[in-house]
Amino acid sequence: MSNTASKSGNKARTIDIVYAGLRKRKAAERRFQLYGKLAIGLGLLFLSLLFGSIVANGYTAFVQTYMQIEVYIDPDRIDPEGKREVKELSRADYGGLVKATLRDMFPEVQSRREKRQLYRLVSTGASYQIREQVLQNPDLIGQKISLWVPADDEIDMLMKGHIDRKSAEEDRRVKDNQIAWVDRLLSEGRIEKRFNTIFFTAGDSRDPELAGIWGAASGSFFTLIVTLLLSFPIGVAAAVYLEEFAPRNKFTDLIEVNINNLAAVPSIVFGLLGLAVFINFFGMPRSAPIVGGLVLTLMTLPTIIIASRAALKSVPPSIREAALGIGASPMQTVIYHVLPLAMPGMLTGTIIGMAQALGESAPLLMIGMVAFIVDIPQGAFDPSTVLPVQIYLWADSPERAFVERTSAAIMVLLGFLITMNALAVMLRKRFERRW
Repeated sequence: MSNTASKSGNKARTIDIVYAGLRKRKAAERRFQLYGKLAIGLGLLFLSLLFGSIVANGYTAFVQTYMQIEVYIDPDRIDPEGKREVKELSRADYGGLVKATLRDMFPEVQSRREKRQLYRLVSTGASYQIREQVLQNPDLIGQKISLWVPADDEIDMLMKGHIDRKSAEEDRRVKDNQIAWVDRLLSEGRIEKRFNTIFFTAGDSRDPELAGIWGAASGSFFTLIVTLLLSFPIGVAAAVYLEEFAPRNKFTDLIEVNINNLAAVPSIVFGLLGLAVFINFFGMPRSAPIVGGLVLTLMTLPTIIIASRAALKSVPPSIREAALGIGASPMQTVIYHVLPLAMPGMLTGTIIGMAQALGESAPLLMIGMVAFIVDIPQGAFDPSTVLPVQIYLWADSPERAFVERTSAAIMVLLGFLITMNALAVMLRKRFERRW
């Protein structure tokens, strides 16, 4: 009886120990899940704060303050000889017409200091806008035309509430008399905010109200086209050879190790390589999308090769064996059976590589794509910049309006990146096969 009791007592203690251990493990599992949820929550919180700050600083860049002026195209100032020659009309003093218009609108302004402040109500782009209209239609000379022209960036910041008009005059860049003139124009219906088409259609400018992203977006487009045309076929061909045809020896093992290592090399190293090889050795043009595309091709090739090899490995061996069994050659097996099944994964890896290339700035800084370029590039050999570098340039500018445009350009760039990653997910979901 005593042995039986002791055995039952030992069994009870063992069960209690097991249950206690189970409770501890379950409690540890619940804590681990809680830590994971907290980590995800903190990540989403910081991401929301980041995106929120970007949107809060940048959404106002999508509207621009415009001012209505009535300009007399004075023939004595524009074309005193009356020849209507394009060369003479191009060199005329259209800025003087804008200043004369402002003086007529505010005849009470007499001192030179106040006149300088008055002229700062309107952007310098107003003179270029008048010039374009006169060149398109010389018959406007001698007439008075009504135009809506961009306001100066400081006036734009005032209208958007970024400048506190209640603060002391010496603490703000817009003076009391300028605020009075703006209020007068508002009462007359001559100032309004419109959608900022300039931001999406213009190139870079030293005046914030005239700066746009179209030049940088065009440069990014040509750069990515060059990158895609070079990296996709080379990456897929390399992956097919290494995975399907290359012998397994030390040489191919060395190549595989180097490919994996290149995927972790800092991007600026590829910029130094492009500077040394493509520009200094081959003499290719600086700050051109063709060179940027070559540099980004070197950077994205490891990503595409690794993703393509993983896609080829995911194809079941039975597909290859069946094709070979009915008489297909190894090349036919790869081209007509393996590649079509692996192509969705290859495309996904390529899109991810292109998204990585779109967001890169360090290698492009090394090849001169940091230059101030106003003209819109028309091809891969024209000087240009790209969106990340444009954001870098604007972020270094002290004007408050450039801070606004920096955040807006970041929003556009993030939109492109999200779209490309969403496209990669859609392709994977659409063509993915479960084996």
